[in-house]
Amino acid sequence: MTLEPTGRLIPTPTGHDLILTRSYRASADDVWASVTEPERTARWFGPWRGQAAAGRTVEVQMVFEESAPWCPLRIEACEPPRRLAVSMEDEAGSWSLELLLAENDGTTELRLVQHLASTEHLGETGPGWEYYLDMLTAARTGAPRPDFEDYYPAQKAYFESLA
Repeated sequence: MTLEPTGRLIPTPTGHDLILTRSYRASADDVWASVTEPERTARWFGPWRGQAAAGRTVEVQMVFEESAPWCPLRIEACEPPRRLAVSMEDEAGSWSLELLLAENDGTTELRLVQHLASTEHLGETGPGWEYYLDMLTAARTGAPRPDFEDYYPAQKAYFESLA
């Protein structure tokens, strides 16, 4: 399977934003539920546990990663059904992410924005987000899950060329 990468890299005053977009024929409320309700996030990313609210930390299990680790995820902002900003730290470093949803005429655009201080690992990070967003699409449509090997290393050069 050959998949075309969609990520874009935009310079910011503090580094760069990696932006990936998907569109769904669904309401923003429905897409929001796919990215915030634990039983639905479990289908494409992993379940989470804890008391979710802005300023609080929950634990997310990354079930599609090696050893399926549980990781603390701090909710920086939660503005249903339009914006979710989170941050986390793991062995790969610090992550600052936003999910932005915009609905127009029955279609919701979801933008994943990763705020990057450095583009050093872009060749690994970009394909990973493409994979997870396609996992979300598969979970929403009932399609088979994509295979990570179709994303990495196949898309590594594309993302490295953005920097």
